[in-house]
Amino acid sequence: MTSRERMMIALNNGRPDRLPCQVHGWMDYYLKTYLGGMDEWAAFEKFGLDYAIYRSPNYKYDPRDLANWRVEHRDLGLDADNNRCWDETIHTPKGTLHQAGAWHEITGWHTEVIVKNERDFALWEEFYPVPVGVDFTPIREAKERLGDRGIIRSHPFSPGQGSPWQSFCILADTEKAIMWGMDDPAFLHHAMEAIVRKTLRVTDMWKGTPADMVEVGGGAGSNTVISPDFFREFCLPYDIRQNKLFHEAGVKVVYHLCGGLMHQLENAVATESDGLETMTPPNMGGDCNLREASRKVGNKLFFIGGFDQNEGFERGTPEKARKLVFDCFEATKDHAGYICCPSDHFFHGDPANIQAFADACKECRY
Repeated sequence: MTSRERMMIALNNGRPDRLPCQVHGWMDYYLKTYLGGMDEWAAFEKFGLDYAIYRSPNYKYDPRDLANWRVEHRDLGLDADNNRCWDETIHTPKGTLHQAGAWHEITGWHTEVIVKNERDFALWEEFYPVPVGVDFTPIREAKERLGDRGIIRSHPFSPGQGSPWQSFCILADTEKAIMWGMDDPAFLHHAMEAIVRKTLRVTDMWKGTPADMVEVGGGAGSNTVISPDFFREFCLPYDIRQNKLFHEAGVKVVYHLCGGLMHQLENAVATESDGLETMTPPNMGGDCNLREASRKVGNKLFFIGGFDQNEGFERGTPEKARKLVFDCFEATKDHAGYICCPSDHFFHGDPANIQAFADACKECRY
């Protein structure tokens, strides 16, 4: 069985010849620091993993829309902690917006969000450019190169990540977004509607995409952040509409909750997603009991994730990595289609631990 066949069977909630395995994206820092600067293709090949290549479309914009959203970016240099700092002023016909952030060799982050009040969101809503065309060339080229070695994952067009709620949390800050939901739910619903409408306009152009799967959701929907009731009010109605169009475009949908999910399992099913990730275990700040999740909704959702990369990769040994793989396999084999994968990104760890992870997955046969 090829890697592609193996992974696609899992995405259809079936049981392939053996346990498929991937990583949740290769971080540049890990590739440079531990793997001699090789690229993601070489890293997948080195360890004998099933490939999961992330590619999204290129988008085409109307020049008039871009002129109404003119971004002035400034590099502010290094701060006292050696972080590279930046800020941006966005000029629109009715006023300006401002955001700022920083980055270092491992990751980047915002230090000032772009939406601080309802006036800011009104500017964003009116002028944030929405593509008028989609170019699938990056996905098509990657799929041709990939062949039968795995699958292509993609990300939706969204102003943040995955789904309207997660995107709004990135635009406006998670705590502030939650407070809006409590104090002014009408405004938050207005914001969700504005975001999903922009997303749907683009998703409607996705028909014919060569991608196999799209990742929606985001950690802000986890039950370690919001309650199931909050999810049902401010996430579910918009996720359902978005996922429906992705299915019409011919791609599988995986809902991404990189935090607590045991109280969101039925909500994840209700979004009409096909699968759920990242199945983050308690040692990493989540609450996933992989066996219990599999028993409860494994007949409705495939799973990706569940492997504790801190214990298995970053602080682990080959023996520990191997044990964790078998634990994940035993927890899911009776109920859920499953791709074994670190439950999020990793930046450190002996490559021997990754090799043990890949080798152990090959021994887990259905």
